[in-house]
Amino acid sequence: MIEPAQIVWPSHKLLNQIGRYVVSFMLIHNDYAWRHHGGPRPTLTALQAMVGSSPRQTAGFVSALKAGRFVTAVADRGDGRVKCLQAAPALVTEIARSGRLFVAAMDAVERRDPGRAGTLDGPDWLGELVRRSAAHVLRHGTLIAPFPRVLKFAGRDCGYPLLTALVGAHYAVTVPGAPAAVSLSLRGLAERLDVSRAHIGNLLGEAEAAGWIRITDGRLTALDPTLLAEFEAWAAGQMLFYDDLAAAILTAPPAATVPARAS
Repeated sequence: MIEPAQIVWPSHKLLNQIGRYVVSFMLIHNDYAWRHHGGPRPTLTALQAMVGSSPRQTAGFVSALKAGRFVTAVADRGDGRVKCLQAAPALVTEIARSGRLFVAAMDAVERRDPGRAGTLDGPDWLGELVRRSAAHVLRHGTLIAPFPRVLKFAGRDCGYPLLTALVGAHYAVTVPGAPAAVSLSLRGLAERLDVSRAHIGNLLGEAEAAGWIRITDGRLTALDPTLLAEFEAWAAGQMLFYDDLAAAILTAPPAATVPARAS
């Protein structure tokens, strides 16, 4: 989760905040349900009715996604006046990042070679992973709600990747063979996540004030064991959830795309 993005736009900041993530998540669901499964047209109005942000906020964020070429509007073949929102491969890849990495974690635990995560390569497979995940959320509610501190981090710009960096730093010194920690300096984290040093400082300061972490000279020196347990329970559930989705997808490849003409 903490790896630098592969695209020029500051996608970590743009997409790694739960309100904006949910808009992107549901936009991909609507797009893939329409193009691959005969779902309703993925219009802005339909999206606004599904997400927690206000219609104005949703429209503004979709405009930002269009400006970054993460989303395009295509005219419906039956009615050219209706514009359908279509997710670009870069958006699908970024939103599916967490789910794919949880599948990769299960590959490692199960010692699968080849693993399922490697097979889920390309926007069609990853878009289907997001679609199925979002369909579950629409039926049953979010999976993050029972994890209040994970949710609190996720509610801030780049808060969730920052949390994964902190947990990774803990593992780096406690788990034999774990990858080395990324720099937890304000400059290092700010550059990696494309946010300001002041923002990173605020997030770390709030976590330290709550007693969740302690950082000394850019190194993690303490992590609240109850926060670690909460994160691990969240991660274990996500591993099982996304691995089950991946198994279902790999036995039923994505359907053909419904053609549409660009507006």
